Amino acid sequence: MRLITEAEVAARLDPASAVDALRAAFAQLGRGQAQVLARHRATSTQDGASLAISAMGAILEADGVLPAVLGTKVYSARNGKYHFLVSLFSAATGAPLATLEANEFTRLRTAAATAVATDLLALPDAKTLAIFGAGIQARAHAEALMRLRRFERVLVCARSGGEAFAAELGAQAVDAATAAREADVIVMATRSATPLFDGGLVKPGAFVAAVGSSTRAARELDDTLLDRASLIAVEWWTAAELEAGDLVYSAPERWTELGELLVKPGPRGPRDIVVYKSVGIGLEDVALARFVAHRLGVC
Repeated sequence: MRLITEAEVAARLDPASAVDALRAAFAQLGRGQAQVLARHRATSTQDGASLAISAMGAILEADGVLPAVLGTKVYSARNGKYHFLVSLFSAATGAPLATLEANEFTRLRTAAATAVATDLLALPDAKTLAIFGAGIQARAHAEALMRLRRFERVLVCARSGGEAFAAELGAQAVDAATAAREADVIVMATRSATPLFDGGLVKPGAFVAAVGSSTRAARELDDTLLDRASLIAVEWWTAAELEAGDLVYSAPERWTELGELLVKPGPRGPRDIVVYKSVGIGLEDVALARFVAHRLGVC
């Protein structure tokens, strides 16, 4: 079994490849060919430190040159600082193939999944992108979506660091209402526990991605926006039900999994508002781990 370092991952995993790998993995899930292990957490406090250990995973069928694998992602948290690992096993033999340092996965995989959803669900003529937040995920999403589409305007709204982040992007720092009202594509990548704006401000035809939280106690979307949405897309129904605080008061029968939409795209009217809620699932990490391991000749 091989240990694959963070440096090796970063050298072989680029945003475009990450998007392609996740699109294929979600399509497998949509066809019923992949299985997902829900996230499990345990928490404790020791010597004044807040501790948590979490695990999630997936089983993927073979896909072209990529072999069938089983995988788990496990990560620790100590006072809000995280460390991530992914372990891969051969589906053909059950033997371990590799353990990968996975901080880079976590930076890229959420944005890559959002890029898959955006490519599928945002209107082709979307011209203005708004990003809420200025942290690691906000930056990863800016990189992924600005590669995906040639936006004419980029707006940034953040409680801190927004001006500097906007300057880096050549974007405009704005308030929440302006970002919500003027954007065709809205990405929320914050730790907010309460909705970031009035959903009544969002224009018809907008695509809105909420990716900042994976707990039922936090939400970036309000009920007004959810009520206006013609479609609510989620990565995996089970994870959304367990972890999506944004969707606590939304009827699950209104949700559709991203993989199902990839396999059987439905009609999307030019004035339909589409919401995508991400909590992060093990399918994403295992798919990227398999891609990197294959590039290194491990599987």
